Amino acid sequence: MAKRHAKSMDSGSIARGSDNVFADLGFVDAKERQTKLRLAMTLNSILDDSGLSQSAAAQRLGVNQPKISALRNYKLEGFSVERLMTLLTTLDRDVEIVIRRKPRSRNTGRISVLPG
Repeated sequence: MAKRHAKSMDSGSIARGSDNVFADLGFVDAKERQTKLRLAMTLNSILDDSGLSQSAAAQRLGVNQPKISALRNYKLEGFSVERLMTLLTTLDRDVEIVIRRKPRSRNTGRISVLPG
């Protein structure tokens, strides 16, 4: 099970969330989870558009059908970010990783995955 930091909030209080629900929930691997989710959402969208069955998608991607089922149900524990990117390239998509200096107005760098 994933490790989470405890975040205390008064019951009944409302706090504005960030753009990463996993960080809001206190997961220590929140950035990786968010990245995997965005990649999986893109993969699932492509698979939706293709109309392939899970078996046909598995054959096209070179994985077994249970892996496609896990992907379709966003059970991503068995997938690395690299593997999800490789699946996207197998579906004729380019995946770009861009590294640039952060703006001075921000204290730390960040990781973003943008849909294409």
